[in-house]
Amino acid sequence: MFTRCSSAIVFVLLIMLFCTRPLLAMERSEAAFNSLIYQVQFVRLIKPSKKIEQDYRALTLGPMELKRARVERIKSELQQFWASLGIPTNAMNMKHSDNLLQQVLALEPLSKDYLATSNKIRYLLWLDQQGDWSELASSSWLKQGHKYRLLPEISRRLKGLGDMAEYNPLSTLFDANVKNSVRLFQQRHGLKIDGIIGPKTLRWINIKPVKRAELLAINFINKTRYLASIEPSFLIINIPAFELELIDNGQVALQSRVIVGKPYRQTPLLSSRISNLVINPSWHVPRSLLTRDLLPKVRKNGGYIQDGNFNVFDNQGEMVSKTAQEWQDLAHGRFPYRLVQKPGEGNTLGRYKFYFKNKYSVYLHDTADKALFAESNRALSSGCIRIDKVEELANWMASNLVIDKQTWVEMQAERQKTQWFSLEQSLPIHLVYWTAWVDKWAVAQFRNDIYHKNSTLNLASP
Repeated sequence: MFTRCSSAIVFVLLIMLFCTRPLLAMERSEAAFNSLIYQVQFVRLIKPSKKIEQDYRALTLGPMELKRARVERIKSELQQFWASLGIPTNAMNMKHSDNLLQQVLALEPLSKDYLATSNKIRYLLWLDQQGDWSELASSSWLKQGHKYRLLPEISRRLKGLGDMAEYNPLSTLFDANVKNSVRLFQQRHGLKIDGIIGPKTLRWINIKPVKRAELLAINFINKTRYLASIEPSFLIINIPAFELELIDNGQVALQSRVIVGKPYRQTPLLSSRISNLVINPSWHVPRSLLTRDLLPKVRKNGGYIQDGNFNVFDNQGEMVSKTAQEWQDLAHGRFPYRLVQKPGEGNTLGRYKFYFKNKYSVYLHDTADKALFAESNRALSSGCIRIDKVEELANWMASNLVIDKQTWVEMQAERQKTQWFSLEQSLPIHLVYWTAWVDKWAVAQFRNDIYHKNSTLNLASP
């Protein structure tokens, strides 16, 4: 009895195995074609062409015979596309594989956020087809407790974008649910989180899903190829995000808010290496800032130089001393002097300065005006980068890179003396410009194009 039952079970299992093999093969083929479709979507958004459009239509609308006929050409085009951008893939490792799914998956960019970004782009392209997304306009700020005719459409968009769970399509009331959703929306767009729909928030609500998909695609390309070419330990500052990250051997060691240059005094995009850390830096005022910022203050108040703890030097390097009235009078004409602000409380550079070689004379530093880090728009400096968690960064560098650790310890109580510290090895620093990305929680993040670079972004520049 046992033997007869066992034989029957084995027979059934064999039948199931042979019957499911074609099904599994079909599923693998479908998965391979889907991966190709998602990759082609990237190319269509970034570098549209007639050939790419034909490939996309063949993969999405064509019969299976047409899909199979186009596969080899499409694989070759995708491999060339990613390679031309410097985006690493596993394509060469699977070159001789006879498994189509493995070959296609090997074409995908080697980036931990590729799948999440691809899924988000696919969803946004779908969302773009689901309803009208024409521009909304309001002559007033929309706030909780009031009724507005725009609310049903705004709520529909917030729900579609993932910031609102449920809404009443007939309700015009700006209630707590709407306010909380607006706050979530503002948070992931780098806006002031107040739950009020003003011009800046409404402008982002008006951005079409297809435009959002384009922003995610182009920024993913630029970010991925940039990160593929740098060392595992570095400091990176994303200018439009006003954020700093310290990466230590591939792991995030520190994150901090930063203040960057104003639109008319932009922080430059560059790569360099931090070679020195300075405690209690003095500030040698650049001539441009002296002319534009400081002299107007001296013209109003000749005592500004003394009050600001500045030393004044002539062209021969000799210190110059004058009365407040004399400084005020001199500030109205050609001012043949240079200013150096002494270290200490109130110094513009604060407690720490991080020096890296560059032709723009910018660096990272502390600031005496900590309140500015609470601003949503932190494009407020004259080009240098001010760091919120500056002490944490300085202490990390002291523990990991500073050579003379004993002097570092001795300097902790000192506030007036300037001390430069050399590093055992320089730390790479990268100032970049990425306005859209998918974060580690698979949430799409967008930031204002503060320097108006999105219109000029291309695949030829780093």
